Amino acid sequence: MTLPNKLTLSRIVAIPIMVIILVIEPFQSIDTVFSLNLAQLLFAILFVIASFTDFLDGYLARKNNQVTTFGKFTDPIADKLLVITAFLYLQTEQRVFWWMTLIVVAREFIVTGIRLLAVEKGKVIAASKFGKIKMVSTVIALVFLLFNDFGLTHWIGDILLWIALAATVLSGVEYFYKNKHLVFESI
Repeated sequence: MTLPNKLTLSRIVAIPIMVIILVIEPFQSIDTVFSLNLAQLLFAILFVIASFTDFLDGYLARKNNQVTTFGKFTDPIADKLLVITAFLYLQTEQRVFWWMTLIVVAREFIVTGIRLLAVEKGKVIAASKFGKIKMVSTVIALVFLLFNDFGLTHWIGDILLWIALAATVLSGVEYFYKNKHLVFESI
């Protein structure tokens, strides 16, 4: 197994660890920086590390000519799981509205469905540039929100969140439009 694929899998493994950290009661009572308790801080730090592995695995795969079908398929799934986990957590903290999470989840299911149709036809669809912009803008917004806007006013995180949501919708529309033939062929 290549290092980029190991990094992708590490992102998937990090998710249950992030969730478990949130429910460890002693961590919830220890105050840290940015008005976060230890559980929230560790969750946010692990999110940043896991998000960085997304950049790193793609960079290493391209640099070392280790782009694999497994990586093309698994990397976006790891990204989706990581982002959805952060959105669900922020929803419980009342930092994002339920419908924002729904938009993100719906887009991810639609894109995954199209990817599965492509696999059925022997094709693998790599992430588009606009999909990568969506991921970067989403991660930046989530980092601001997870770290409680770095102690700044909440409007910065909110603006970044709206930009990420717009990129999510637009990239989903682009993804559907570019691959609509796969959808319509299967109806």
